[in-house]
Amino acid sequence: MCRAVLESEEGQTTAEGINNGIVYLMAIPYILVGGLGFFIYRKYFKLKKE
Repeated sequence: MCRAVLESEEGQTTAEGINNGIVYLMAIPYILVGGLGFFIYRKYFKLKKE
């Protein structure tokens, strides 16, 4: 139903906003997990050098 409403709109600005929101929602978990992995990696090799 949402798809039908978005496809019938003239300007497509709402569809672009929905698509941008989906991209942001997908990217945030990857950024958080990547940051956590980076800090664990840095901590592990900092301890290993000492």
